[in-house]
Parts: sequence; C-alpha cells; structure tokens
Amino acid sequence: MRAVDIIAKKRDGLELSPEEIHWFIQSYVKDEIPDYQTAALLMAIYLRGMNTQETIALTMAMAHSGETLSFKEILPFTVDKHSTGGVGDKTTLALTPAVSALGLPVAKMSGRALGHTGGTLDKLESIPGFRADLTPEQFRRQAREVGLVVASQTAQLAPADGKLYALRDATATVGSLPLIASSIMSKKLAGGADAILLDVKVGHGSFMKTLDEAVALAELMVDIGRSQGRRMAAVLTDMHQPLGRAVGNALELREALETLHGAGPEDFRTLVITLAGHMLTLAGITATVDEGKEKTAQVLWDGSALNKFRQFIIAQGGDPAYVDEPDRLPKAQYIETVPAPRDGYIAELNAMEVGLTSAVLGAGRAKKGDPVDHAVGIVLHAKIGDKVHAGDPLFAIHASRPEHIPMARERMLAAYKWSEVPATPPPLIYRSIT
Repeated sequence: MRAVDIIAKKRDGLELSPEEIHWFIQSYVKDEIPDYQTAALLMAIYLRGMNTQETIALTMAMAHSGETLSFKEILPFTVDKHSTGGVGDKTTLALTPAVSALGLPVAKMSGRALGHTGGTLDKLESIPGFRADLTPEQFRRQAREVGLVVASQTAQLAPADGKLYALRDATATVGSLPLIASSIMSKKLAGGADAILLDVKVGHGSFMKTLDEAVALAELMVDIGRSQGRRMAAVLTDMHQPLGRAVGNALELREALETLHGAGPEDFRTLVITLAGHMLTLAGITATVDEGKEKTAQVLWDGSALNKFRQFIIAQGGDPAYVDEPDRLPKAQYIETVPAPRDGYIAELNAMEVGLTSAVLGAGRAKKGDPVDHAVGIVLHAKIGDKVHAGDPLFAIHASRPEHIPMARERMLAAYKWSEVPATPPPLIYRSIT
C-alpha cells in the first residue's frame, strides 16, 4: 500500500477499507508516514467524512496502536464513564464512589485540564499527597481491593490518538465527527471496560454546540462501542451554563465533597444520580435506571459514598482529613464578590467564558505540561432563570494575584445576559440513548 493512494481515495470521496485504514494508522505510529501526508488524510476526512464502518475501523486501528487493558481475571464486570468535557464538570468525583459503594467497581483513566475544561486529576491533586501516576500493578490491585481507582492515562494506551490529536489541533481538523468519535472511543475501548456510559455535553461550553450535533456524536459512539460487544448508553446533558456553582480545581472538589456529605447544588446532585442510575443498569446491578437512581440517592445520603471516596483517597496517598474537612483545601489569597449591576432575570450565562476566565486565573492550561493553581476559580451566586436585584452577589472571583481580578470581573460580567421578564433555564438532561 501507498499513503498517497489512500489520501487520494478519500479525497475523491470513496470508502476506505479496514485494511487501508489499519495500515495507515500503524505506519504513522511507527513514523513510517510523515506528518504532512497524515495531515492531508485528516483534511480529506474532515471534508469528505467517513461512514460508520470506516469510523469503526479507524477507532479500532487507534485502539490497537498500543497496549490494551483487561480486568476480566480480577473483576467480574467494569463500567467506564466518559464526559465530552464541560465547565464545572466534577461529576466523576461524586459519581464513581457512589456506584462503587453499590458494588460496581470503577477502574478509570482520567485526564487533566486543557483549554476551558477542567481535569479530574487536577481537582483530586488539590488533596496533599494524592498520586495519580500509578503503575499497572498498583492500578489493578487497587481496583480489586478498593473497588475504585482513578489514575492518569499511560502514554502506551492508544498512542495513535495522541499523535493524531496534536496534528488535528494544528491543521484545523478537530471538528470532524468521525475524528472526534474515534478519538474518544479508541481510548475507552483500549481501557478494557465491559460497558461505557457517555455524558455528551450540549451548549456554549462544550464541543457540540447544538443538540443535533450532540445526538449525531452520541449515536455514532454508541454504534462503535456496540460493534465491539460493549454495553453502551449515552446521556445528553446541558453545558449552556456551568454545572453546579464552582469552577476551579479545589473549589469543584469542595462542591463534590459537599454532595458526598449529603448536600451540594441541586443540578450537580441530580446529574450524578442520573448517570449513576445508567451505570448501575448497564452493569445489571439494577433492573431500571430509576431503581439505580434511588439506590444512588441513598448512598449519598447515608455516607456510604463518602466512605468509599475516603478509602480511595487513602489508597492513592491522599490525606483523608481533607475529605472530612473540605475547608482545609487550598484557598485563594484574594476573593472578590461582584454584585449584580442591575435588577432583572439571568437569561444567559456563557459557560465557555466562565471556563476561560477560570483558566486565565490559573485553574487551567494553555498547553500540556503547564502548572495549575488549585486554589483559584469562580463561584457563581446566580444562574440562568434566577431573579437578581442590583447589589445582590452575582459571582465571586478567587485569585492568587490581585492584578487578575479586573480582567476576571470584566469577562464574567460580559458572560451574563439579562432579561426584564422571567427566563427559563435550559433542561439539565435532554435525552438518553440506551
């Protein structure tokens, strides 16, 4: 085979065979095909698209470009959960201990903050001593003994995705449905879970801006997973405004801990319970999603989920005192509460702007490897649909440097849109694909 022939075939809108796709991806990972030819193929895919069978072939070629995991000899059944990324999305922190407390082991590879979205591992590392970099042996042992492990993804897991994503970012080909789906699902399939729940975000603060786009992505990823014998479900959830009230590493962890202590914001708690219901049903622990939701609400209330989270933190070297006393978590040196400039109803709260503002304060990264400030971020006092009077608290800026506050204040005020009449908040959950 020749790379140029495969590029030309896709350029002309023809279907690539699984053999051609597998050969191209494996050759690229081995550095036998240069970046400029791979970039040409990516652009051809971006412009011409791929059908479902081509996308499945691409996903599997990427999944098998490195090591693949399996837990079958140590755990009877595992379920993974993936979010397509959002602002204030700290769901893993409360969801995974809840389902683990109900007898569903979770062995999860997670990522770090990049751009406007937060990273689960950065939030967990707000706890002193917490280790995300585990050996395969440590990862598997903790999954078996504790029933919950969340660690950093190894470079050997679907390495083709890392190379291709960097090239997509540099060639304006990120926004391609088959390329997005194959990127996500190659890592999930290589991770070895028997079932996968997808939390597909919709709105300003997500990659999928419209419900139609999100449905198309969710259905494609569900098809890919099912083609490989995985149990699959997808839930389409809102990201027109941030999830919960807190945006920023320690701030979000504190909010998740409040939820594990039986409190927390209503929207966040509802999403955790809903996603857990789907995970428990996929695993066969409950017969219906509603039954799973009821059981999850119970373990959040009675402390079982909190106790599981404590065991998990101890197992990965973290100080459990921070679990029991969330006020110990890092705090910003400068906190400014910004009042509402007028009376009215909140009609819009641009999640993307909130995420970017938090990132500029130091909570996120412009590029991989940048340090993060665990203490900084934004806390929202009013969200879409709320009635606010001039002078009421609107949001709070948590900053480590006072010169960052004016910038954050200006950006955040611009993220709000106002209405003279009552405004209806967007639905938290749009639909499920099961």
